[in-house]
Amino acid sequence: MNPKIYLAQIASVCERVFDAVKPKREYGEIEIDPYFGHATPSKIILRGRVLTRRAIKAVEELEDDPNLWTNFKSMIALFNTREISDVLICCGDIETYSDEEGYFEIALPRKEGGAGWSTYEISFCENESRAELTALISSPAAKFGIISDIDDTLIKTDAWSLRRNLWNSLTGNAQTRHVYPDAIELISKLHADENPVFYVSSSPWNMHGFLTEIFDRAGLVRGPKFLRDLGISDTKFITGTQKNHKADAIDSILTANPDLPFVLLGDTGQHDAHVYHDAILRHPGRIQQIILRAPKPNLSKSNQIWVDKIKATDTPLFIGGTYERLLKTL
Repeated sequence: MNPKIYLAQIASVCERVFDAVKPKREYGEIEIDPYFGHATPSKIILRGRVLTRRAIKAVEELEDDPNLWTNFKSMIALFNTREISDVLICCGDIETYSDEEGYFEIALPRKEGGAGWSTYEISFCENESRAELTALISSPAAKFGIISDIDDTLIKTDAWSLRRNLWNSLTGNAQTRHVYPDAIELISKLHADENPVFYVSSSPWNMHGFLTEIFDRAGLVRGPKFLRDLGISDTKFITGTQKNHKADAIDSILTANPDLPFVLLGDTGQHDAHVYHDAILRHPGRIQQIILRAPKPNLSKSNQIWVDKIKATDTPLFIGGTYERLLKTL
């Protein structure tokens, strides 16, 4: 057996034992943490997670006391959840179960017509608890779609520096996080009230409500988020690498919108140039433009290699420390 898989299995068992000895809560306290869904040509995909403590509540505690200690406790609280597996969830006649990490996905038949955000009521099939989930249906008038990274593309996190990223992540809140004003303007201009926007990030799903709060405060266009499961499984400590997660999310979005070309936004701080280059090769003719923010003035040798490879594909490419020069052309 692969040693990494063996260690992952041990960690998975330890996690289940830890969950088993945690204080139990009453069934009535189970809630659905709602995520934004999206549409395919034939389906409406609703997404969420079953928890005994909804992570977004931690965001609400920041209003009255936004000091560093409160911020730290609130950020930790986002991850202090108890995931509930095997909960039967209903939306009309369609049923599904939450998985071992509490996640679930419901695929509804898509009807003719309709565009924009649609709301659907779901419930726990075994009691009266209900919740509303929303999904974005792309407009038939859309000319292209937008897929954007979040960290250091839209929000300053310094993800390229582990120390600075941890400090920003653990001591900031939805009010103090810096969203680049030119990023808000760029997303808005690209969206143009009809082109769908999707957000892909390596941030964990626990951050969905927190990120939504930041986006709404800043006035960023709402869009479905494709975040990352950091849970432990029987085969991996963390389910999927950053590059694989982003690549899979891009593939899913392009498959769900087969008639649209896409603009990809990212940054040069991590692996976006590599991921976007590979997406160009996997989806010939579908990537309309690549836009990269450069959080540091000089590209690393690795990033320069992938930037040069993108240029070799003849895909339009913009790189800059800000989006100001690009905005003048839109």
